[in-house]
Amino acid sequence: MDAFDIETLADPSLESPVLVEGLPGVGHVGKLAAEHLLEEFDATLVRRIYSEHFPPQVTVEDGRTTLACAEVHAIGDADRDMLVLTGDHQAADGPGHYRITGAFLDVADEFDVERIYALGGVPTGELVDEPSVLGAATSATLVEELEGVGVEFREKEPAGGIVGVSGLLLGLGERRGFEAACLMGETSGYLVDPKSARAVLEALQEAADFEVGYEALEDRAEEMEEVVTRIRQMEQGAPTGDEDLRYIG
Repeated sequence: MDAFDIETLADPSLESPVLVEGLPGVGHVGKLAAEHLLEEFDATLVRRIYSEHFPPQVTVEDGRTTLACAEVHAIGDADRDMLVLTGDHQAADGPGHYRITGAFLDVADEFDVERIYALGGVPTGELVDEPSVLGAATSATLVEELEGVGVEFREKEPAGGIVGVSGLLLGLGERRGFEAACLMGETSGYLVDPKSARAVLEALQEAADFEVGYEALEDRAEEMEEVVTRIRQMEQGAPTGDEDLRYIG
C-alpha cells in the first residue's frame, strides 16, 4: 500500500462548499457534530482516504471488517453546500498528521472549497453545564466575523495550541491559501459530550448560514445528563442507585 490511497466514489457538483472536519478528539465533540450533520442531511460519500499513517487495524461491524480510513461526504441539499470530513482515527505520529492533513487539503482543492471549519473540544477538567465555544482563525477578518456569532477568542487559549488535524488544517491550510477557523466547545475532557457538540454546531450554522435540527443530539445529551448526575452524586458521596457504573465513554 502506498502512503496514501484516495478512493473516489462520487464527484457531485458543489457550489463554493465549506469543508467541515470532525475527527476523534477531546469529548468527541467534533466527531459528534460532524456525524450529526451526516444524519440530518442527505449526504453522499465522495472520498475515502486510506493511509499507512492510520493505526494498523480494521473496525468490525456485524462481522464485516473495514480498513482504517477517513471519509469525506458531500452535502448539497442544505442552504450551504458542504464537505464533511470524519472518521474513527487520527494519525499515529507527528509526520503522519502533516501528511494526512495535506491529503485532506488536496481533496478540498479538488472541490474548490471556499472555507474550512475544524470542529473540536477544549478541555476544562470539570463538568460544564453551559459550554462556550472558543475559536481560532487564520485572519483578523474571520475572527471578527465569528465573534459576531458568539464565538469567544481568549488570549492564550486553548493553552498549548491546537494539536492534530484540526490545528494543521489552519496552519497548513493558510499556507495553501485557504481561509480556516477552528470552533471548540468547552467540555470536561473525560466524557463524550453531545451538549458541547450542539454548541459548536449552533455557532457553525450561524457562521456558515444553514439550518439543522438537533433532536438526535438532544436525546444523547439527556442520556449523558443522567450519567453526569450520577457522577456528581458519587463525588458527593450520595448513593447513585446504580452500582454498575464502571465504565463511561
